[in-house]
Amino acid sequence: MSKPESFPIEKIFVPTKRKKEIKPEVVAEIAESMLDIGQQAPISVRSEGDRLVLVEGLHRLEACKALGETTILGVVVPPELAQHRKLLSERPEVEAERLKMARLKQLRLEREAAEASKRVHETEAPRARPTNGVRDTAKAPSRTAKSPPKTLSDWITQQKSSGGRY
Repeated sequence: MSKPESFPIEKIFVPTKRKKEIKPEVVAEIAESMLDIGQQAPISVRSEGDRLVLVEGLHRLEACKALGETTILGVVVPPELAQHRKLLSERPEVEAERLKMARLKQLRLEREAAEASKRVHETEAPRARPTNGVRDTAKAPSRTAKSPPKTLSDWITQQKSSGGRY
C-alpha cells in the first residue's frame, strides 16, 4: 500500500451516485472528531487523467470540506483495487445479511430477557396474607442471596428490576 499524502480537496471528484450516500449526522460526527484528534484514516482515491476520483472516504472528505480544509490525507489505489472495492460496496445482499443478523441478535436478546423474567416470576412464590392475630414469620429473600447473572440479558433484566442504570 502506498504512503498517505496530502491532496487538494478541489481536485477530488466525487461521482454523483456516491453523493447520494452522504449522511449529514455522520459527517458532523467525523468533523467533531477531526477537530479533537485530527484525521486518523486516509481516504482512497484513484488517478483518472488530471483528476482524482474518490474510491473510499466520502464522509471524511465531506467533514474536511465542512471544516474549511483545503487539503486531505489520502492514498492512491490502483484501478483494479478501486474496481474490487466498488463491487464489494455495491452488493446489497451483504448489507441485507448484516441487517438480518443485527435483527436476529436483537430478537435473541429479547427472548433471553423474557425467559429470565419468566424464571424470576416462577421462583417467587406468592405470599398469602396472614390471618388476624397470626404473625407472618417468612423472611423476604435478601438481595445478597441472588446468584450473579449468567448472560448479559439476565444482567440487564436484573438491573431494570432493581432500578439500576445500565
